Amino acid sequence: MGRIIGAASEFYRLRLTRYDATDEPDFEWRDDILYRSQPTESVEERVEWAVEAVTLDENESVTELGRFDTADGAHELMESAEEDLQELTKSGFEERYLTQA
Repeated sequence: MGRIIGAASEFYRLRLTRYDATDEPDFEWRDDILYRSQPTESVEERVEWAVEAVTLDENESVTELGRFDTADGAHELMESAEEDLQELTKSGFEERYLTQA
């Protein structure tokens, strides 16, 4: 397959995904009932944010560009990657972001 030349924005889109990284179970299991919600005061929710590049072709493959503990860090990468997505060619964007992933 030959090299495809064009603007990166014609081939990729970026998205921000929020992941619940809590190790605790979502439900407390008991023998007398099927399940019940776990008390909210005992759950410590830990959230991670991921910036992902999604191809626009029929395969729609997803490549994670970075994972962060805070939304601010994820938004910073998202903003800079979005600028590059508009300015770079497809191969330039892939070289800068996707070869590291």
